[in-house]
Amino acid sequence: LPELVAQLGVKNIGFESGNLTVGTYNMITDAFQNQQAKNNIPFTPTAGLVEPLRTIKEPEELALITRAVEISDAAIQAVTATIEEGESERSVAWRLEKHMRESGAESIAFDTIVAAGPNSALPHHRPSDRGIVAGEPVVIDMGARYQGYNSDITRTICLGKADETFRKIYDTVLVAQLTASATIQENMTSGEADGIARAIIEEAGYGEQFGHSLGHGIGLAVHEQPRVGPSAKDPMTNGTVFTIEPGIYIPGWGGVRIEDTVVMEGGQVRALTQAHKRDNPKP
Repeated sequence: LPELVAQLGVKNIGFESGNLTVGTYNMITDAFQNQQAKNNIPFTPTAGLVEPLRTIKEPEELALITRAVEISDAAIQAVTATIEEGESERSVAWRLEKHMRESGAESIAFDTIVAAGPNSALPHHRPSDRGIVAGEPVVIDMGARYQGYNSDITRTICLGKADETFRKIYDTVLVAQLTASATIQENMTSGEADGIARAIIEEAGYGEQFGHSLGHGIGLAVHEQPRVGPSAKDPMTNGTVFTIEPGIYIPGWGGVRIEDTVVMEGGQVRALTQAHKRDNPKP
């Protein structure tokens, strides 16, 4: 690095202050001092310099995200069709990961969530040995990483016959998710986008049970700009890729979350995820 800096005539070196450890910083600055190449070149901490540049995806980036989405779509459809009562959350999570890796994913995008019954009321539950019981909600949140880019999808299923509570909550979340996808437009703030889905859930009487943001940007990181939450002011801009994932969580019963990875194109949202959702309810 010192030789490269000298060749390029660099006058100032910036580093991402939120990601560079003290140990690595000291190692780099010591290398310059040892090579006698520092010549008083300042090392400047930066924040928020790179992240906005990643918000708008290039066509090549969108193609890689789309491929990651295709891998996770195929995995969730294949595995959910074969889950049987009594299978553990951990077993389902492993089969999802195995399917994605065998389909070309370099890794999973994040630790797969499989949460059944009361566990599904915990948005970030870690899969356990608990067996899945017919009639209860099962939230599956997963993603694939392909050539550095990530996907994110959540589906909620129910083995056997769903009861009235499940149908009511599921339909509420699905209407909120579909309405947000159909209504979010370019130049809205991300807070306004969040409000579209949140208003539907609040009207149904579950506002207090929707405790997280509507979504987040996704790309090289699973969570990046834009932030799509109640107080966020990031603009919804063509070329952004983000998630739409409303949810309702009731302690002791369980939860429902439905999530798509989407792209803003031509002023409107286009869903990249295509994995099956239950038949659309009447709004």
